[in-house]
Amino acid sequence: MFGLSELALLLIVVIVLIGIRKLPGLVRSAGKATRILRSEAAAMKADDDPSAERPAPRVIRAAPGDVTRRTDEPDGTAR
Repeated sequence: MFGLSELALLLIVVIVLIGIRKLPGLVRSAGKATRILRSEAAAMKADDDPSAERPAPRVIRAAPGDVTRRTDEPDGTAR
């Protein structure tokens, strides 16, 4: 369908249009969307097969004194 030179040209155009600074966030969002899509597809497939054994859900508990930070908060480093 596309050759290597066409894909390289397309990648250069995307980088110029979107900007190099926003590209990592875009790729990260695409990766998250792909993982979510795969997990939802696997869940739908598991729902179709009632004989499939499901693993116990993972429970993560915070201990007293654990500190968490939201990912959308600035971390104080210069970008």
